[in-house]
Amino acid sequence: MMRRRFLSGLITLSLIAKPLADYVRPAYALIVFDPSNYTQNVLSAARALEQINNQIQSLQNQATMLQNMARNLQSLDFSSLGQLAGSLQRIDGLMDQASGLSFDLDKLQDQWRQQYPESYDATIKVSDVASAARERWQSAMQAFRQTMGVQSQIVENVRGDGDLLADLVNRSQGAAGALQASQATNQLIALSTKQQMQIQTLLATQFRAEAEDAARKAQSEEAARQTTKRFLGTGTAYPGN
Repeated sequence: MMRRRFLSGLITLSLIAKPLADYVRPAYALIVFDPSNYTQNVLSAARALEQINNQIQSLQNQATMLQNMARNLQSLDFSSLGQLAGSLQRIDGLMDQASGLSFDLDKLQDQWRQQYPESYDATIKVSDVASAARERWQSAMQAFRQTMGVQSQIVENVRGDGDLLADLVNRSQGAAGALQASQATNQLIALSTKQQMQIQTLLATQFRAEAEDAARKAQSEEAARQTTKRFLGTGTAYPGN
């Protein structure tokens, strides 16, 4: 009897539970929004974006700096050294052609003693005195001619320096960077130095010619005095004087 009642209860329970299972649906998970967590995520993303922008700006600044360095280190594609050196070499060539008294100190001293003796020997011939005077005159004329030659060469160089000066100034003003400006300035200084050297060379030749001419005149006067003295002798040939 008890078994039949238990089985009957199970059957009844199963009949009731099945329809209820058809109406019961599984529960779905709900998404929960956390404002605090969202705010932190937004701030973290903003900070990350700011760091990226700063890195981009830093790279742009470095690129600009490298470009400026490249311009500052850009070399000037022009050199006036050959033209300046050529001008000075032409003047040096004229100086090497100097005849008469030399610009070399040792040679000059020997030549000076020979052409401008401090005294004349009593036995010297008048023809020798005249020959020495003519040599001094020729030497003085050659010195003046050399001075005029150096002057002409310097005038020619100065004419060429005008175009070179304008070119260097234009290149200096249009320099892309500090190195080009510095190189152009150095070449301008070299041009000025070259012109000063030309002036010094010209003064040396001019003063040499003037000094030699003055020495020639003084020596001629001494030679004439000695010749007249020898011609007059002691005066014993003229007892009436």
